[in-house]
Amino acid sequence: MMKKRLSRPVTILTFALVLLFNLSSFAQAIPTEAEAISAGEALFNGNCKSCHRVKQKLVGPALAGVEDRAPSVGWIIDWVRNPAKVIASGDAYGVKIYEEYNKSQMTAFTSYTDEQILNILAYVKAEASKVDAPAPGTTTADAAGGGSGVPAGYLNAILIGLVVILVLLLIVLGLIINALKRYLDQKDLSDEDKEIVHSKYTISTMVKSPGFIFLVIFLVTAVTVKNVIDGLYTIGIQQNYQPKQPIAFSHKIHAGEYEIECRYCHTGALKGKQANIPSANICMNCHSQIREGTNTGTTEISKIYAAIGYDAATGSYTGKQKPIEWVRIHNLPDLAYFNHAQHNNVGGIECQTCHGPIEEMDVVKQYSLLTMGWCIDCHRKTDVNTKGNQYYDKLLELHNSKKALKVEDIGGLECAKCHY
Repeated sequence: MMKKRLSRPVTILTFALVLLFNLSSFAQAIPTEAEAISAGEALFNGNCKSCHRVKQKLVGPALAGVEDRAPSVGWIIDWVRNPAKVIASGDAYGVKIYEEYNKSQMTAFTSYTDEQILNILAYVKAEASKVDAPAPGTTTADAAGGGSGVPAGYLNAILIGLVVILVLLLIVLGLIINALKRYLDQKDLSDEDKEIVHSKYTISTMVKSPGFIFLVIFLVTAVTVKNVIDGLYTIGIQQNYQPKQPIAFSHKIHAGEYEIECRYCHTGALKGKQANIPSANICMNCHSQIREGTNTGTTEISKIYAAIGYDAATGSYTGKQKPIEWVRIHNLPDLAYFNHAQHNNVGGIECQTCHGPIEEMDVVKQYSLLTMGWCIDCHRKTDVNTKGNQYYDKLLELHNSKKALKVEDIGGLECAKCHY
């Protein structure tokens, strides 16, 4: 009788524990929805991509198959939030990774929710399942950089051919003139006509003619005036300004080759007016382990260590810091207000729209004019990002407009928008 009384609570408790475990496992299942994968891609590109790739080992391990290698999905969530805590607990797998990657401490993302971490895993899993294949229509010549353009050798041949054709045309014209002269000599012409036919028009005669002198004076004056006006318009414009920086940081390597998201370093681009110059602490997220550069060896990375007071030999901080005196490149006048968050976060404008192909620059330069006319022209041509915003849908409905809204249509050309 006592056994029956005890067996019922034990059965219920066992059932409850099994149900709780199953619910917990279900709650931590990696999602497969497109929305989750898209959200995970944004998080991965913004925070993980500087150290990880899906199929390639970088600062940290390749993440393809991480859900199978790790003890559990719950373990991954704990690791992402606080890897130091997992290592300190003596967890065998955590310690193994820590030792394998030279005791490199992964950044803790304590603010990430379970859903966000699962979304990142969803993106990694989706990318890992994709088969790497060359782009359709890509040939070996295209991959080598030939592209579909006309080779330089052909262009030179075309130019030489055009010059030869022009010379032949001049010879033909000379022959035609001589033939016409011989034909006219056989005719009964007046003395005045004969003088015209046999007149010798030399270069000296042409240069001394009033018409030629007037033409030269006019052209010289026009070119001079144009250059003066163009020079006045370029005052304060620093397009193509490309100063030497105290540390030879290459965007071509970081943003191009390693595809590090711009906003990983320029943290203010989505949040405020300034995109922010990254602190040396952000550099140290990778360069505490990567101590030799692709182009400059240890020379430039050692400047980061000197600035932040880091002793690479002992792996410790000395406390002796020295600021990096970066040279500003993009410098709008104080009378103009520009907000990065308004353009990047709200407008959905890519960095390259204003900064050019930054991922191809070893040394950064000012790519765009950044003049008032340049900004106004952009506001006249750029469509407003109305996706998911019912306010703009209602605005179009009230104005009976089927055309896409331009920035100028919502006050983008008002003086007070940029000049307070």
